[in-house]
Amino acid sequence: MDSEDSDKVQIGENKFVSKSILLSHLNTYNLYYKGGALQLRHREEEGEMIIEGLLNVFWGVRRPIRLQMEDEKEAGRPRPSLTSLSEEAGKYILEFLNSHVFTVYASYRNDCVCLVGFVTAHLAGEEQQDSTLSDRIARAKSDVGGRRISGRRLGIRRVRRNRCSFNGHFYNHKTAVFTPAFGSVTNVRVNSCMTTAQVMRVLLNKFKIENSPDEFSLYIVHTSGERHRLKPKDHPLALRVLRGPCEQVSKMFLMETDQVEEVTYDVAQYIKFELPVLQSFIAKLQEEEEREMQKLKKRYRLSHTLYILEAFEIIMCPNFFSVPLFPVISGTLICNESSRNTCGL
Repeated sequence: MDSEDSDKVQIGENKFVSKSILLSHLNTYNLYYKGGALQLRHREEEGEMIIEGLLNVFWGVRRPIRLQMEDEKEAGRPRPSLTSLSEEAGKYILEFLNSHVFTVYASYRNDCVCLVGFVTAHLAGEEQQDSTLSDRIARAKSDVGGRRISGRRLGIRRVRRNRCSFNGHFYNHKTAVFTPAFGSVTNVRVNSCMTTAQVMRVLLNKFKIENSPDEFSLYIVHTSGERHRLKPKDHPLALRVLRGPCEQVSKMFLMETDQVEEVTYDVAQYIKFELPVLQSFIAKLQEEEEREMQKLKKRYRLSHTLYILEAFEIIMCPNFFSVPLFPVISGTLICNESSRNTCGL
C-alpha cells in the first residue's frame, strides 16, 4: 500500500478522507458521548484504520414489516402444547413420589431407626413444598379450564392476545407483522469497513425481519428537511462520525426505498414555509419571469428593426442590382468590397 493511500480512509465508492480529519471528528464524537455506550473505538490493522461501536438507526418505515415466526435454530423443534405440559408435570409428580416411597421402603428393610427418622423428617419438611407445588398445579389447571367465557369476550381477548405493544412498537404474533413507531431508535454494532448493504443486513437480522434488504435504504435526515440517501457502497459509521454526533442536527433513518425521495439543500429551504408564503414566492418568481420575457422581446424587436433598416439602405443603393451580393449571415447582408464602395457603405 502506498504512503498516500495509507493516510486515507475509504468512506464510500471512490471517496476517501484523510486519517487526521477522521480522527479529529472521532475525538469530538467520543467527547460528546463521554462515558456513554455510544463511544467508538479505533484500531489499526495492516495500516488500515478501523472504527467500531454502536450506531444509532431510527425507524422511518411506513408499512408493516414481517418477522420470522420462530428462530431458524428452533424451526424443527415442536412447540410444547398444554397437554404435553400436563404430562410433564404428571411425570415429575410420579418420579417424586416413587423416589420417596423407595427411600421409605429401604429404611424399613434395613430396620434402621435413625434412617427412618431422617426420612420422616425429610418428608415432613418437603410436605410443605409438595403442597406449594400442588397449589401451583391447581392454579394452573384453574387458569386453563376455568369458567366459560362468552364468545364476544373471547373474540376481544383473542385480538388483545394476538396484538401487543412494546416500546411503542405494535406486533401481532399471530401474523408476525411488526410496525415500528416512526422516529423510535435502535442500534447495531458495526465498524467503519461495513457498507450500507451490510449494515442493513445486520439490522434486519437483529430483529429477524423477513423483508428483503433491497426494500429499504439508509437516509441521513437533517432538521432542515434535507434528506440524503446513502449509496450501497457508502460506509455509514464513518459518515456518521464525519457529520457529527449531535442527533438534533441529523439522524440516520431506515426507510422504504420506493416511498421516500431525496431532498436537496435548495429544496429543503422552502419545506418549512407555509402555503401562503410559498404562493407569494411563486408570484414574485412569475413577475420576475415576465419582466425578463419583456426585456427579451424588446431586444428582439430592436434588433429586427435595425436589420430591416440596414437591408433597406442596401436596397436603395443605385447600383444594388448590378453588384452581386453574398448571402445573409447572422442577420446582416454581406457584400463584397466593390459593392460596398459602389453603394457607399
